[in-house]
Amino acid sequence: MKRFEIIDGMRGYFLVFMLINHLIFVGGYWMMEVNHRQFAFVEDAQGFVFLSGLLIGMVYARKMLKYGYDTGRQLIRNRAFELYRYAMGTVMAVLVVQMFLPDAYRLWYNWLGTTNFDEPLRLAAIATFLFQPTFMDILPQYIVYMIFAPPLVWLCLRGKWAHVLAGSLIAWMAAQLGLQRFATEPLNALVTGADGQGIRASFNMLGWQIVFFSAMVIGVLTAQKKIDWQAIFSPEKTLLPKAALAICLFFLPLRIVTAWDLLPQAVLDKFATMEIRADFGPVYLLNFAAVATGLAWLLIAGPKHHNAFVRSLARGVTAVFTLRFLRLLGRHSLQVYVWHVAIVYAVYYADGRTPALSQLTKTTIALVCIALLPLPALWRERDQIAAGLFGQPKAEPVETKSRSAAR
Repeated sequence: MKRFEIIDGMRGYFLVFMLINHLIFVGGYWMMEVNHRQFAFVEDAQGFVFLSGLLIGMVYARKMLKYGYDTGRQLIRNRAFELYRYAMGTVMAVLVVQMFLPDAYRLWYNWLGTTNFDEPLRLAAIATFLFQPTFMDILPQYIVYMIFAPPLVWLCLRGKWAHVLAGSLIAWMAAQLGLQRFATEPLNALVTGADGQGIRASFNMLGWQIVFFSAMVIGVLTAQKKIDWQAIFSPEKTLLPKAALAICLFFLPLRIVTAWDLLPQAVLDKFATMEIRADFGPVYLLNFAAVATGLAWLLIAGPKHHNAFVRSLARGVTAVFTLRFLRLLGRHSLQVYVWHVAIVYAVYYADGRTPALSQLTKTTIALVCIALLPLPALWRERDQIAAGLFGQPKAEPVETKSRSAAR
């Protein structure tokens, strides 16, 4: 149970910083510059995708082992269809609001283009994930990956996990070479709308799938008890965390100088080819692998390490990821993610309709938004909360931990 609680806490953590980074104000605001993405090429979306793949592997591998492949496949498909309904419902809700809010069409143009209900071609592109409005691009990733997940989970259960990883690596390499353009260029010409926009996506799914499917493989092997995490991440074995720390320290100054545009142009031109976020380039892959490895060692081995500083650091990190506020968000990550989109669009609209705001006002708005973030989660757990407040016998959770984790 504790494993799921920490994973829920991590997802909640990523949701909070996702909200902070997605709040757009004229002139920016300081909170965007004070988080982990400023010190490493690691961002919330990567952690979110990784944890989703991990839980798909852990949860649905067990279901396939217990009920068979067909049942497991249908459960994953049902989940993918639920995500699809949320994805499309979010877009439709924003388009409806756009019809009634004064000046919303102009203010949201950079995020939606000319998208409206009078453009069947654009709506078809949205329905097929070829056009993804700004900040509505993570759910389409999950849905596509989940479509391919059932046979890949089954292959892992049959001992073919190395084949799955090899295929994922090949697909990632294809993304780095831009081979997806053989398919995307004709499609782009087919769905280009009046605003000149065709295919629109923040993430190259061929590149980013390596985060999801590598985690899925780990999840399946964990469900089969084929990985002894205590043996791999033990206090005595420090080679992995040291290597991870070395990679992070190497990229730390590079992250800072690129964030502040301090690299010489000749170096930047070369570096930029390896650091394409949309493709999940080699720089992002190395950084994420290092941070994930170091964090896993710290959580598992850190509390038992002989060094008092390491033990304190491990306790601090564990305390953060087990905060009740973050675990609450993580248990209902799908609904909270959709709600975060609504908050972000509302703030962007309000900021565009008002005079320039001070940093204090922007900070206050951001803190209020964080406070509002758990509303969907509180609503979904209202029965347990009411039972706790009025001393009634505690009801069963809305969802079991395993079902909630699959979300």
